[in-house]
Amino acid sequence: MTSAAPAPTHMRYLERHGHLASTFGDDPFGRFAERFARAFGTPKFLVAQTGLVLIWLVLNAADVAHFDPYPFILLNLAFSTQAAYAAPMILLAQTRQSERDRHWTEADAQHREEISDAILTLLRQNTDLTQQVHGLTQQIEGLTREVRDHVMTSR
Repeated sequence: MTSAAPAPTHMRYLERHGHLASTFGDDPFGRFAERFARAFGTPKFLVAQTGLVLIWLVLNAADVAHFDPYPFILLNLAFSTQAAYAAPMILLAQTRQSERDRHWTEADAQHREEISDAILTLLRQNTDLTQQVHGLTQQIEGLTREVRDHVMTSR
C-alpha cells in the first residue's frame, strides 16, 4: 500500500524562505525580543501602560506612596529607558520584516513568471491544435465536395 503524496499548497514557493520566519532569530533572546517588539503599539499594551501610569500618578500625587513625588522624575526615567530599548528593537523588527517581504516578493514574482510561462505554453498548444483542426476541417470540406461532386456527376 503506497501513500499518496500530499497535495501541493499555494505557499510551496515560499518554503525555501522559511528561515526568514523568525525576525530576531530562534535563540531565547530572539524569541523574547520578538514578543517584546510585537507587544508595543497593541491596544492591550497601551491600556495596561496607561493604567500603570495613572496608578503611579494617583499614588504619588495623593501622598499614598512617596517613592516618586511631583514632578515624577522616576516615571520620566522609566519612560526614557523604555524608549531607549523599544526604538532599536522596533527598527530591527522593521528591517528584518522588510527583508522577509523582499524575499517573499521575489518568490511570488518567480511563481507568477512560472505561471505565465505555463499559460503561454498552453496558449501555443491551443493555437496549434486550433490550426490543425482548421486544416482538418478544410480537408473534410474538400472531401465532402469531392464526394458530392462525384455523386452528382454519376447520376
